Amino acid sequence: MSTFTSRGYATETRLVDTEWVAEHLNDPNVRLIESNEDLLLYTTGHIPNAFEIDWTGDLNDPIMRDYLGKKGFEALMSRLGCTPETLIVFYGDKNNWWACYALWVFELFGHLNTAIMDGGRIKWTREGRPLTTDIPEANPTEYLAPDRDDKTNRAFRDDVLRHVVQRGKMIDVRSNAEFTGERLHMEGYPNEGAVRGGHIPGAANVPWARAINPEDGTFKTASELRELYEGEAGLEPEADIITYCRIGERSSHTWYVLKYLLGYNHVRNYDGSWTEWGNSVGVPIEK
Repeated sequence: MSTFTSRGYATETRLVDTEWVAEHLNDPNVRLIESNEDLLLYTTGHIPNAFEIDWTGDLNDPIMRDYLGKKGFEALMSRLGCTPETLIVFYGDKNNWWACYALWVFELFGHLNTAIMDGGRIKWTREGRPLTTDIPEANPTEYLAPDRDDKTNRAFRDDVLRHVVQRGKMIDVRSNAEFTGERLHMEGYPNEGAVRGGHIPGAANVPWARAINPEDGTFKTASELRELYEGEAGLEPEADIITYCRIGERSSHTWYVLKYLLGYNHVRNYDGSWTEWGNSVGVPIEK
């Protein structure tokens, strides 16, 4: 983890490099988790001893538009063979966008012993490191989780409405075309139901991928990140900040950057995001 000292991050305990992962593949105190947007990618080859988190099947309630509950999380952690002391290292495709989303959900249940593998799948494979199609097995554990915390790291629509009235800081991490209302969804993706285009009033636009180095998917240095979020977007480390995108997945990436790499103390992710806001009756938008 000391690899990142020169980058100036607020904490180095929430990020590991590929070399560290290679050295801990068989560490019983570490559970490696791959979480991808492409749900077929894991079966084509993954890091040895890595388990898979299916963001739709594993993290979401099957009936409500919400995440799994306490019992569901306990069952998931038991299946993964985890205890509260297990260090869970997430990685995946899309420059760790879904890995950060999974980490964010885990933290709703108080599992804070988590980290991201810098660079994700793209860096691991470009370095020629091994992949396997073998599916690991774990001995089930008795895992007891606290009730899900929907206040510390999560924002709901009414929270955002109050934030708008109070002129709070918000970061819209979508593309500029989505932010301006030119597009209702990401290019190359289906429309996820928003009937209006635009953005939440007062939000600044910093597309999530600007936080990473495109050649290998690693995070930019703290000084580069501060230029993005403080120099361009006007954020302050002690401000109450809400991030959002279209369904909360891209914005969890920015939530992670602000909270752990820059050390911001009050950052919440609005997972309803534009899919909810763009369909809600009686809420304001800007274009």
